[in-house]
Amino acid sequence: MNEYISNPDEAKEYWNRYKIFYIAISLTFLIVLSRLWYLQIMTGTELRQFSEKNRIKQSKILAPRGLMLDREGRVLVENLPGFEALASPQYITDLDALAKSLSPILGVEPDKLVARIQRSKKQNGPFAPVRLKENLSRDEVFRLKRIRLEIPSLEIRENILRSYPLKTNGAQLFGYVGEISKRQIPRLNELYSGQWKFEQGDIIGKAGLEESLESDIRGVDGISFTQVDAHGRETASQTPNVYGEQIKDKDPIHGHNAVLTIDRDIQEAANQAMLKLDRIGGLVAMKSNGEILAWMNNPSFDPNEFAAGPPSSQVWSKLINDPFKPFRNKVIQDFTAPGSTFKPFVALAALQEKVISPTTIVPSPGVFRFGGRPYHDHLRGGHGNITVFEALEKSSNVFFYKMGVALGIDKMYNYIHPLGIGRKTGVEVGREAAGRMPSAEWKKRAIGEEWQPGENLSAAIGQGFVEATPLQMAVAYNAIGTEGKVVKPFVVRKIVDQDGRIVREEHPKVERDLTQIQDTGVRIDPATFKVVKEAMRRVANGTSGTARFWKVPGVQIAGKTGTAQVMGFSADQIYVKCESRPVHLRHHGWFIGWAPWDKPEITVAVLAEHSCHGNTGAAPIVRDIVLAYFQKYHPEIIAEATKKKPIAPSALKPIEPVETSEGE
Repeated sequence: MNEYISNPDEAKEYWNRYKIFYIAISLTFLIVLSRLWYLQIMTGTELRQFSEKNRIKQSKILAPRGLMLDREGRVLVENLPGFEALASPQYITDLDALAKSLSPILGVEPDKLVARIQRSKKQNGPFAPVRLKENLSRDEVFRLKRIRLEIPSLEIRENILRSYPLKTNGAQLFGYVGEISKRQIPRLNELYSGQWKFEQGDIIGKAGLEESLESDIRGVDGISFTQVDAHGRETASQTPNVYGEQIKDKDPIHGHNAVLTIDRDIQEAANQAMLKLDRIGGLVAMKSNGEILAWMNNPSFDPNEFAAGPPSSQVWSKLINDPFKPFRNKVIQDFTAPGSTFKPFVALAALQEKVISPTTIVPSPGVFRFGGRPYHDHLRGGHGNITVFEALEKSSNVFFYKMGVALGIDKMYNYIHPLGIGRKTGVEVGREAAGRMPSAEWKKRAIGEEWQPGENLSAAIGQGFVEATPLQMAVAYNAIGTEGKVVKPFVVRKIVDQDGRIVREEHPKVERDLTQIQDTGVRIDPATFKVVKEAMRRVANGTSGTARFWKVPGVQIAGKTGTAQVMGFSADQIYVKCESRPVHLRHHGWFIGWAPWDKPEITVAVLAEHSCHGNTGAAPIVRDIVLAYFQKYHPEIIAEATKKKPIAPSALKPIEPVETSEGE
């Protein structure tokens, strides 16, 4: 029993250890107490609010984008109500089971659903909702709601679908919308700093006016709050509150509407005219003050296929593998050789520089030899002795070869660059190309070579280094028709809010008056413009005009046909029938014209790629558009000319073209 009696001396041996233990216990207690004091006293209110917010689910309410309306207020782009299915990765416990449950309802293979969720979780984190399918049908919504309580990660949300009633017509102009990419988020947040904060899942304009008008037609998203349990499921409760304060939903703010200069009737007439001949290319119709009435490209795509999420792999593959590039906005992006439509510009320079006068007769045989090389006319036997009027009416190459030699490239540049060739027009649609009007200095800077005298000949007939877009050509031709007024083309007439108040408005603007001295040091007399206008009137109305078969009753069109080679041909191949060549080797056909010829109201430029000739490939399209314009805005002229009998574009039968090849 005595062996269990405490020994004071032995206890003293452990005293130091006891002190260390007591100190450790005391320090631990102080640390816990300090932490509790910090959490309860210092940050208690903040943490309580944070805790309260954990049971509140915040959802974004997408704001409707503004509508796009034509000049008469008719819908071009609108919104439709819809539903979408989303999944929140943080609440998913069995991804494979989720995919198998949703696959038969959504019509999406399970492995694709799994891959989509895993990819989003990796890129955007577990808290970003993943859009599984948009534009749900009523049946899909009903079936999803039935299983909603069993799948807390699933969310069915009402959304807004962008709708394009014209479908493929004008798709490159209007553009399309899609989900923002991770790469775009920081760039757009910087671009629109202070205006919006973009997040994953936001819908933005991806191309065309949808993209360039983002700051105008994009609304302000709203917010809704719901109370949820620990699994993220909604709970029945009163209005959610945080720390005793009610949280109120924030309604979305509708984006502003864009009223365009487009005339839906003219737009549809242009589309019909292009598709009737099954032409590849682009066209633009513009009023003389710069207002664009129609803008289309072919082949095209249906932006509705993008509005409900990424298109199917079959649709996407077909679009990106199409050799004629449906996504390209050919009106402002496809700069190509203008061919003989360039000749009126050279005529202006030659007349103004006194190289020729309106009555000067120039021998124009079938071949012109320069530097030991033959340069052929498009007509084997040539055109004989002709003036500038006949040279433009018949589209003589040799006449303009001689003008190119007499002027030289720098004088041609000084007159033609101010017309707008080789410079962007400034239209509101993005990704516009500048084209090219060459000069000796340009070639030295860009290629590192001197300009060669023989290159003056190809430039004078719109070949070689010369390249222009249909919109540039429309602006330049309109300047000839208006005798010197280079206007800025525009497609957005005004931006209005939902109450109809004007937010901003665009007005016609004359960029340059060519009758005044330009920055290149030249000017063009009104009399010079009148000479060229008369010659271009003969192109469509003269007995030998290359576009004489395409007339509008009661209205005279002035313009010029053009055939631009896509590649050079040897002398024995020049006169081979174009239609016998493979499609990708056929010439491009141009026609640009305005009407009425003396006081233009409308200018139309058509590039019909690989159509072989301007007079049959592009001119009938211009004729149909001009006819549609005058039938709408001046029906009395058409009625009088046709003796009160209405006339449809299809009633005007084409006539076989004259022989044309290089340069026409």
